[in-house]
Amino acid sequence: MARIQSLTARELMTTDVETVSPDDDVSEVLGRLARADFNGFPVVDEGAVVGIVTQHDLVDLFQTKDRTLWIPVGFPPFLETLTYAVDVSWDDLDLGIDLLRNTNKPIREVMTEDVVTVAPEASLDEILDLIADEERDINRLPVVEDGALVGIVARQDVIRAIRDERRAESENA
Repeated sequence: MARIQSLTARELMTTDVETVSPDDDVSEVLGRLARADFNGFPVVDEGAVVGIVTQHDLVDLFQTKDRTLWIPVGFPPFLETLTYAVDVSWDDLDLGIDLLRNTNKPIREVMTEDVVTVAPEASLDEILDLIADEERDINRLPVVEDGALVGIVARQDVIRAIRDERRAESENA
């Protein structure tokens, strides 16, 4: 485990990061999330990370109480549908209006502005402390250098690195 202890965010990160703009519509971002194999996007404006938006942020816009609703993406005839099931009360007469009102909102209105980021030199221990924090549910850490997004470290990147190190150790034992 000696080598793994020296890993940094730069070695763990993915540099091809999918991002969204603060002006992107909620409906557009929901559609992209439905097709993505991760659960959120850094929000980038002129190269700088200004927020983060997750499935949780977006689905909360449509969350009410009792029943399930499948949220359509776009406008009629809804050629594409999302795989998000949210609970709704069928007594809620405002639901259709809420859906239309929220799908056109810019991401800047729903994103989390207090983004936890790391520098490329951040150690594995620093990264583990952040993604294991009980107060926050962090799955992806944007890596920022000189104010610009240069990569992202996902929880699975850290787990994969630990797995690979353990395998290498057992092969060399």
